[in-house]
Amino acid sequence: MLDELAFHSDDVPAPDRFDYWAELLGRTHAPMELRSDYVDDFQASQRVLDLGAVTVWSAAFQPLVFRRTPKLIRQSDPEAYHLSLVVRGSGAGVWRHRETQYKPYDVFINSSSLPNDVHSAGTPVQTVALEIPKALVPLPRDVARRIVGAPVSARDGMGALLGRFLTQLIQDTTPYQPADGPRLGTVLTDLAAALFAHLLEAGNCLPPETHRRTLTLRIQAFIRDNLHDPHLTPATIAAAHHISTSYLHRLFQDEDATVAAWIRRRRLEAARRDLTDPALHTIPIHAIATRWGFPRATDFSRAYRTAYGTTPTDHRHQALHSHE
Repeated sequence: MLDELAFHSDDVPAPDRFDYWAELLGRTHAPMELRSDYVDDFQASQRVLDLGAVTVWSAAFQPLVFRRTPKLIRQSDPEAYHLSLVVRGSGAGVWRHRETQYKPYDVFINSSSLPNDVHSAGTPVQTVALEIPKALVPLPRDVARRIVGAPVSARDGMGALLGRFLTQLIQDTTPYQPADGPRLGTVLTDLAAALFAHLLEAGNCLPPETHRRTLTLRIQAFIRDNLHDPHLTPATIAAAHHISTSYLHRLFQDEDATVAAWIRRRRLEAARRDLTDPALHTIPIHAIATRWGFPRATDFSRAYRTAYGTTPTDHRHQALHSHE
C-alpha cells in the first residue's frame, strides 16, 4: 500500500473542524483564506498520497470559498500546479485573466503563484487533486497563465487520460508498494505535461515563444519515454520531431542543461531510483545501467560518481542498509 494520511472531521471537536481543515489545506496545497456557511459543524474528509515530489489527494467537503491573495502568495508560495478532478459538485474559479465555471468531470487547473477565488457548490463537493512542483514542468509565467483556469473536460481526450488515472489510483492503493510512489508520480507528471502541451497547442494564434515551449515539453516527454534507448541522441530526437538538430539545441537554451546533459541527468535520476529501491535489490547494477541507456558499466560508474559523489555500488549499499 502507498504511504498515505487520512483525515475525517469527526476526529476533531465540532468547533475546531473548520480551522483544522484550513490548516490541512495549507499544508497540502498552499495557505488560503476560507469562508463557509457551515463553520459551526464543518464536515470534511481527506486522503493524501505521498508520491515522492508529487502529491495526490482526494477530498469531500461542504461548500467553501477558497481565496489565495497576493499577501498569502508573498508569505508562502510552494511553486506548484494544482490539477483537480471534480467528481461531485460545481463552482467557479476567478483570476485576473479569466473566470471559469466547472462541473462534475471537469479538470480544474490552478497555480499557487496566482491570486484567485474559487467558489464551490453542492453538498458535499468531492474532488481528486494532483499537486506538481513547477520545477518538474517548467513554464514561463506568461505561458502558465494560458493553462490556469483553462476549461478541460475529463470525459474525453487528454483530460480523460489524467482523470481515469487519478480515479483508479485513489480508489485502491493496495496493489502498490511505497516504493511505487515516485514511479506513479513520474507517470502523473508526464500526463500533466502532455495535458499542458495539448492545451497550449489548441490555439492557432499562439505567439511563437508559446509554440516553442509546447514543443520543448513534448520533446522532454519523448526523452523520458525513451531513456532506455542507448541510441537516443540529439540527432534522433530532432528527426523524430521533424526539426533540425541546431533548432533542437536552440529550444534547450532556456533549460539549465544541454540536450545531452538533460538526457544524462534524467537517466541518472531513473537509475538512482532503481538502485535505492529495496524491491530491486537483486537486480545487478549493470542491468539497471543498461535499462536506463548506459550499456557500458564504466561510463555509468563515471557519470554516477560525477553526479552524486559516490559509486553506484556504495550508494546502493548505503541506501538499502538505511532501510533495515
